[in-house]
Amino acid sequence: MNKNTFIIGFMLFAIFFGAGNLIFPPKLGLEMGSDFLPAITGFILTGVGLPLATIVISSLFTGGYKQALDHISPAFSLVFLVAVYLALGPGFGIPRTAATAYDMAITPLLSAPSTLMSFGFTALYFIAATWLSLNPSKMVDRVGSILTPVLLLFIFGLVVLAVPHFAGVTPAVMQHSAPFAKGVVEGYFTLDILAAMAFSVIVISAIKSQGVSGKALTRQTTQAGLIAAILLVFVYAAIGWIGNKMPADTALLAEAKGQNVGTFILHIATEKIFGTAGQSVLAIIVLLACLTSAVGLITAISQYFSQVFTRFSYRTYVYIFALISFILANRGLDAVITTSVPVLLILYPIAITVLIALMGAKLWRMPLLAQRAMIALVVVISIISTVGEKLGMAWIAELPLKSASMEWLPFAIVGALIGYALAWVRKSWAV
Repeated sequence: MNKNTFIIGFMLFAIFFGAGNLIFPPKLGLEMGSDFLPAITGFILTGVGLPLATIVISSLFTGGYKQALDHISPAFSLVFLVAVYLALGPGFGIPRTAATAYDMAITPLLSAPSTLMSFGFTALYFIAATWLSLNPSKMVDRVGSILTPVLLLFIFGLVVLAVPHFAGVTPAVMQHSAPFAKGVVEGYFTLDILAAMAFSVIVISAIKSQGVSGKALTRQTTQAGLIAAILLVFVYAAIGWIGNKMPADTALLAEAKGQNVGTFILHIATEKIFGTAGQSVLAIIVLLACLTSAVGLITAISQYFSQVFTRFSYRTYVYIFALISFILANRGLDAVITTSVPVLLILYPIAITVLIALMGAKLWRMPLLAQRAMIALVVVISIISTVGEKLGMAWIAELPLKSASMEWLPFAIVGALIGYALAWVRKSWAV
């Protein structure tokens, strides 16, 4: 394992670890009490394990997910990947990182927040994000070699200093019938499989730029992914432990009412550990987590669009998507989120089905007809389920596994069986 692999692994951790990933584990820790261990294990399985698998699978195809999906259906590949990149990028993810950074890191430090201050902060934020994104190879070095170590240093300091403050606290005894399953579902809801699909283009490009290909590409991608995964596991478990050790008394829960529980826990914890400097420490962690995620998203979407829509250069796309994100971060973000979140909920089951199909093709030579059939059926049910729920169609709630947001899974299985039947009838076993 060489130095470049470590840098890419550190970079991958940082662009994954956005502010949303910072607040999920402490909330889970507080809610699960004495059942924290099985819950955080389930969370790590889906919140880290599945994104890691997504990154590794991309390296099995020379052209990443674009090549893999072009083989299944060029039209589906184009529509699906464009939707993923636009929804995760300027349509939701990138402007949200700026808004979250301002709300969590800057607003608590201001005596009188204003629209002008928000505008000024987001302008500086996107200038920094644009500068870091303009050169992909330098971005990997700057994020992996500089920003990630600083982020990890502050997180590690928070965790180490938290031990003497919270080690003696006994978590509340909770009665959960299936804490592991609860963690699995919470990890599923991070939607990080979509992020992994988007970020895979950065990882593959960075490793290929070193002249690596074939099995060596898969090996180095796996190594970089494991480095990122190990760091994510440590951070998730550690900040989840902090949330688990927070005394869940009536007064605390009443104070947290109406706020994001994960954010509230982190504010309280940093104040207990660092005193008046606690808010500044949390601000640095949040700011770095948001900025690195924004840089990763801008880089990923610009690389994909410059490969597919070649009219503009990579750098031009960086400017375009940064500008759109800046505008949406200051105007109309709520409306954009209202539109984009249902799109992400539609895309997520499709993304998981794509992973199953691609693994099936590689591991047991799943016929192309079976891959297409299972993806097609999941596309249909994912749209119907998400749109139907928004329209208040009561029967949607009766779908099998709907309570766990996995109603697509039985349809994926049925689709695969239909595809195998078609392959048998047509004697078409091509992968």
